[in-house]
Amino acid sequence: MGEEKICGFYQAIADCDREKQNLAAVVLDGEAFGERALFTDGRLVWESRASGYFTVNGQAVLKAAEDENLCRRGLMRLDGIRVFCDRLGQEMRLVVCGAGHVSIPVIRIGKMMGCHVTVLEDRPSFADHARRAGADQVICESFERGLDQIEGTGSTYFVIVTRGHRYDQSCLEKIIKKRHAYIGMIGSRKRVAAVKEAVLERGGDPEIISRLHAPIGLDIGAETPAEIGVAIMGEIIEVKNRKIRTCGYEKELLHELLHGQEPAVLCTIVERRGSAPRNAGAKMLVRQDGTCLGTIGGGCMEAAIVQKALRMIRSGQRRPQLAAVDMTGEEAQEEGMICGGMVDVLLEQVEGKDGRKPVPKPEKSRDTGEGTN
Repeated sequence: MGEEKICGFYQAIADCDREKQNLAAVVLDGEAFGERALFTDGRLVWESRASGYFTVNGQAVLKAAEDENLCRRGLMRLDGIRVFCDRLGQEMRLVVCGAGHVSIPVIRIGKMMGCHVTVLEDRPSFADHARRAGADQVICESFERGLDQIEGTGSTYFVIVTRGHRYDQSCLEKIIKKRHAYIGMIGSRKRVAAVKEAVLERGGDPEIISRLHAPIGLDIGAETPAEIGVAIMGEIIEVKNRKIRTCGYEKELLHELLHGQEPAVLCTIVERRGSAPRNAGAKMLVRQDGTCLGTIGGGCMEAAIVQKALRMIRSGQRRPQLAAVDMTGEEAQEEGMICGGMVDVLLEQVEGKDGRKPVPKPEKSRDTGEGTN
């Protein structure tokens, strides 16, 4: 697939409506190897080749993508042809009601996970604590007015950690009317039961209330604010990862794919067998200077893929390639690949926007660091 086409694919992803169901697909075998397509709400909205593989097989791909027996971790086989499908999730949003001691580690861990974090707090001094912790948005008003400004999505995670049950109740009454992926509320079982009963009496949806995560967080015996923050975010991760999903394209990665100045190679795990460290869909961008954005698992496996990507850049190879890494057997153990799995990685070159071509370098034999004569 040509450079112009692959850039068009990334632009189509950047432009798609994340409130809709978006599926990115790539062919991994046969004459159509490397062909890509983007589907939105069941419609083919972009393809790299007019009247190509996805024009003919698009509906079969969409049907298989919804069947866990046919599509395992994003990979399907249709008439012997492998197709990898990447679900493009919405940006993960974390809304924290309250900016007390527990909320600070929640904010920090949320930012580490790449969430957009909004904090609601009616006390100015505590609102400042949330800003210093790195929240993207802090709304210093009453919880009711603050929540009126929040539009929930299917990827919004609400955390209620206010200073009293009357504030918990106000927040919960507002939140259950919004789209959400998760609602969790701190408090003792007695306090939680009282709040739930009061919300139900005021017309709250019993089904949503029954799914409330309260007391909030995984049961790991957490005591300190930091430990409770870990328990809360651990539960959110658990809920997030229950969905059928792949990794999608994070904002920073997508920005560099579209605007990076130098040649690079995008490396995507498209098949995982056994206990490899990262799931299918994990992505890493290898730049011409050897630096990387993202990770596909680290260690010797990742280092081997980086070397393949650098050779691809230096040779000017435009055609995508598949690389298999075996982390089983004695040789793999000698190299420190102790996970015991195997992965197939798709490598695709992305040319830099400054128009410069890759800088030729001597080929290396068996990755020993020695140039060939």
